[in-house]
Formats: sequence, C-alpha cells, structure tokens
Amino acid sequence: MLTNPDIKYRPFISPVDIPDRSWPSKRLTSAPRWLSTDLRDGNQALANPMDVERKLRFYDMLLGCGFREIEVAFPSASQTDFDFVRSLITQERIPDDVTIQVLTQSRADLITRTFDSLDGCERAIVHLYNATAPLFRRVVFGMERHEIVDLAIAGVTAMLEESLKRPQTRWTFEYSPETFCFTEPDFALEICERVLDVWQPTPERPVILNLPATVEVAMPNVYADQIEWFCRHVSRRDSVIISVHPHNDRGTAVAAAEQALLAGADRVEGCLFGNGERTGNVDLVTLALNLYTQGIDPGLSFPHIREVVNIVEYCNGIGVHPRHPYAGELVHTAFSGSHQDAIRKGFAAHERRNDGVWEMPYLPIDPADIGESYEAVIRVNSQSGKGGIAWMIEQDRGLKLPRALQIDLSRRVQQLADSSSREISADDIWAEFVSAYHLDDTRTFALVEYDSGFRRGAAGERWFKGRIRHDGREVAVAGHGNGLVSAVLASLAEAFGAELTIVDYNEHAMRRGSDAKAAAYLHCLRSDGSQVFGVGIDNDVATAAVKAVLSAASAS
Repeated sequence: MLTNPDIKYRPFISPVDIPDRSWPSKRLTSAPRWLSTDLRDGNQALANPMDVERKLRFYDMLLGCGFREIEVAFPSASQTDFDFVRSLITQERIPDDVTIQVLTQSRADLITRTFDSLDGCERAIVHLYNATAPLFRRVVFGMERHEIVDLAIAGVTAMLEESLKRPQTRWTFEYSPETFCFTEPDFALEICERVLDVWQPTPERPVILNLPATVEVAMPNVYADQIEWFCRHVSRRDSVIISVHPHNDRGTAVAAAEQALLAGADRVEGCLFGNGERTGNVDLVTLALNLYTQGIDPGLSFPHIREVVNIVEYCNGIGVHPRHPYAGELVHTAFSGSHQDAIRKGFAAHERRNDGVWEMPYLPIDPADIGESYEAVIRVNSQSGKGGIAWMIEQDRGLKLPRALQIDLSRRVQQLADSSSREISADDIWAEFVSAYHLDDTRTFALVEYDSGFRRGAAGERWFKGRIRHDGREVAVAGHGNGLVSAVLASLAEAFGAELTIVDYNEHAMRRGSDAKAAAYLHCLRSDGSQVFGVGIDNDVATAAVKAVLSAASAS
C-alpha cells in the first residue's frame, strides 16, 4: 500500500514557462515523418531478441506498410546486428526511396565500427546519443555539464570524419540529448547548438535533433511545452528536423507525440503496437490510424491489420492485447445490447445515405479499411440485446426479423448464454432459431402440398386447400379468409382446432435476383392471450407465408 507519496516522490515541475504557447490552438493537417525503431529499440527490449530470419520478415513487413525510414540495428553492439546491416546492403534489400538508420554511442571505436557496417550504402542515417539529464550526470556517469558536452562533440566530430571517408554515401546525422524530457532546457539547447556548430547543416542537408521522452515523467502538455520552447530557441530551424521519441511510462505516449507534433515536431520515432523497454515506445499504428480517422493520409497503410499483428507477434514473441486500439481482436466488436442496437441502426443509415462518409456509433474507423470483416463487429453474450442478435441473423442468414420476433429470439438466446456462461456464436444462434421456430423436421404441422386462389363472387377472399402432416399422418385441410394467411389459419382451426389470431405479418426477399428466396414472419395470439411466432422460408413467397403459419401453429 502506498503511504506518504508526498514525501517519497517529488512532482515534476515544468522547466519552461510559455504563457503564449501556441500548440493548444493548432490542429494536425498532415502526417509526420515516421521512423520505425522496432528492429533496434524494440528488438533490444525483447527477452529473446530476433534472429536474422525474424528481423528480415519484420523488415519486409515494415516496407509493405510504407515506412521509408527504418532503424535497423545497433551494429557496434553485436555481430548479429552488424551482419544484419551488411546483409541489407550486400543483398540489395534497401529500396531506392528507403533510408536505413543505425544507432551508436559517443565512442570513437564504436562510431568507426558503425560506419564500417554501412560501407556501400547509398544513403543512411547515423544516430548518436549521450545522456544529458542531471540524474544521469550525477548518478550514472559522475560527470559535469562541460564533460557531457565534450563527450557529445567528440562523438559528432568522429561521425563527420568517418562520413568524409565515404563520400559515395548520402549521410544524414541525428543527435539525441538522451533523457531530454528531464534535462534542463537551457542545457539541452546548449549541447544541441554545439552539435550543430560541428555538423553545419543546411536546408538542403538538414540534421535530425531527436528530443526523447526517454522516461515519461510528466503530463503530455508539459512535453509539448518543452518541444515548443526548443523549436522557438534553436538556431538554424530551417536546417533541423525535430524528432520525438516518447516512451509510455505514464501510459500517455500517444498523447505526448500528438501534442509534440502540434508544438512543432516534424518526425516521430516508435514501434508497432508500442513495443519497447519497460512500458514501451509510442505506438505508431495507433498514431497513424488516429490521423486516418481524422481524414489525414498518414503515409502508412495497414490494409490487412491481422497479418501485421501476426507477424509482429511471431517476431517479437509478445501478443497484441485483444483491446489494443485498432488492432486488437475485440476492438471492433460490441457485446452490450445498447451498443449493438446503435451499430445496427448506424449500418442501416449508412446504407441508406450511400454517400461514402463514415459515421458510425461506437466505430471510429471502418473495420473494412484495415481488412477486418463486418461479421465480427457484433458478438453475443448474456449482456447482449435483441439488436445484436438480429444483426447476426441478418448478416449470416439474410433474415430481417421484425421487432417483436427480435425480442422473442433475444430472450431465448440470453437464456442459452446464461446457462452456458460463454460467448454465443452465430451457429449457436442459428441452431436456437431453427429449433424455436421449427424450421427443421420437428414441426408439429408440416406442409405436404397445397393450392390456393380467389373465391368466385367474393372480392378479395382467398381459399386454401392442402395436405398437412400432423403427428405422423397426412390430413386434408381447407379454409378461406380475406388473404392467404388467414385462409391457412382457418383451415387449421377447422381441422385441428388450432385457434390463432394475427397480430402482425411481414415478408421480404432474402437477396436480389431471380433465384431470391423469401422469408415470412407471423406474430399471433393464442386463445389464452399468449403470443407465438412463426417463420417460413421458401423460393416462393406464398409458400413461405404458408410455412410461417405452420411454424406458428407448431409453437401452439
């Protein structure tokens, strides 16, 4: 149990004061540059880092999703990473419009090794970092500010020298004042300015300054203030790409990234589904699809999100949570009855409008846009209502149940769900529907044959004659009424004493075309006032109506 947190923990106070901050009134209108760090940052956070086969599979998937900047390795950290970079180059696996990125610490031998791994590469980003925050200066490294600056300058100078030895490669440099989010703003600016003095960027050859929330220590608005302050004060802004690399320690990395973009950031680094150290990096899938649902082309594409999930789970050895935004197995489904009813009505309205605009209760994205099926949108358990059950019957079987029949079927399905304590499948619902309304061979009254027509001299009056199988024997029946349904009911009353009063009758074609089947639904009252329902399905609409009467009579 937590006690005295006010004594044990110190609140993070925003280190910048921007009374005229501009980011809250801005809105995003375009996508940032994206960098996937799955193969480096994400990989180092795995209990079992990827082998070459899995890294290649992941890499190819990232290309397919549209990533054009991919951090592929920390080549000086292991022979496996070094060899992976070499294989991408020597096997010509880097498309012309793709730039690979690698990471290095600020040590001359490691920097040389890093550049060696990139020999022959047409273009590459080399990313150097060193820790700058006071906690790390004091506890981890025991260094003063000037020593941290000297370390950074030595590293970026070595990078420049190594790049000049390989003029055939188009180099982009990136620097991170690691732990930027709790580094003093003036010191973060100072060390970045010193780096720029060495690299001398231009608008044509910009450098990347990455400002990571290495450990999330404050609310997203604080991070946005820090980014806006830095963007306002850094020199040569037109020659600098501001990149952000949020982590998710407070669970707000996505919000921090979005607000950082409003504050002036140009680029976002992260991993698919938020993999990474501790609680992970920012989730690039969520960020991209958030933009998509606001009408902004994210520049990334996930037309078959389930395939992406499967590859990521295989390569990372970590499952994607079923409630994960956009990608989880359950995020496009509704179990609640009120939610199901709203979604069902939303789809009906969408079909009537036919204007291409997505406006759907509880579904911010069209599941079809990411390769998900509408059949999985509604799922049934004991919390579900008539709308969801009716939706599944309509989607699976083409039956548009009247409201009263929906209520009756819902009661039966909920009893099944309560007794089984599990989710009810579409097959379960259909089996219950067939049994409840006698669509199989268990009818008490079954049609053998019939004929019908209009009575002479009686305008609008119908006659019905036929043979009905009842309790294993065939019985000849006949009756008349003001319509076919009432004529069939009259024949049953005459032959068997089955007295039913019509409350409602509905029918519809189950699909378009010359071979369409028809469905008929009957709602009746028995002599004791209880209600029964009948359902008939046949190629002929009149026969479907007759079967609906026999279905209702079987229930009585």
